[in-house]
Amino acid sequence: MAKMSFENHITKQFDEELEEIRTRLMEMGGKVEEQLQNAILAISDANSQLAEQVILADQSIDAMEVDIDEACILIIARRQPAASDLRLVMMVTKAVNDLERIGDEARKIANHAIILSEENESSVGYPEVRHIATSVTNLLAHALDAFARFDSDAAIRTIEEDQQVDLDYKTALREVATYMMEDPRSISRAINILWVLRSLERIGDHAKNLCEQIVFVVKGKDIRHC
Repeated sequence: MAKMSFENHITKQFDEELEEIRTRLMEMGGKVEEQLQNAILAISDANSQLAEQVILADQSIDAMEVDIDEACILIIARRQPAASDLRLVMMVTKAVNDLERIGDEARKIANHAIILSEENESSVGYPEVRHIATSVTNLLAHALDAFARFDSDAAIRTIEEDQQVDLDYKTALREVATYMMEDPRSISRAINILWVLRSLERIGDHAKNLCEQIVFVVKGKDIRHC
């Protein structure tokens, strides 16, 4: 397990500023996790009210992204960090963008949850959504945990988990396409399910991006295209 420490700077205030952006990023991550879980629950329970809450709460995630980005810009301007400190600050700016995108995808899932709740009681696509959703929520949780501990080994393991999500996503697409061919009445519902699955797959990609950034911070190695 590779870990890092940011507690050896000349000024205590610099340490506190770095710790502050880490803490705020984790808070944003927790908020995004909650959004994703609620969006998935809104689909499984056909709960349009919960879906509406997810949509409204997305604004707070957008605001958190802006605030953290501004804090990072101030650190760069005031402290001119170098080496590992600079990697950390740059990683945070990229990570908040990925988290904001995850929030956007959760909002999209919530929008489709509202549409699905207004349709019939068909279970078409639900097993596929549940399976992918479970994998993706675990993926995001593992990515955030790896960041909290600066654990590059855990980050690499999480990246490997995303490969299975991609395989399961392709399988789910085939299953839903089969439903559409066998029962034309399910086409409208199936199309919404396909969009939900697509959002879940993208969330997995963003979680993978977080892990790649963790490896970069800890080891100084860019593995995005390896």
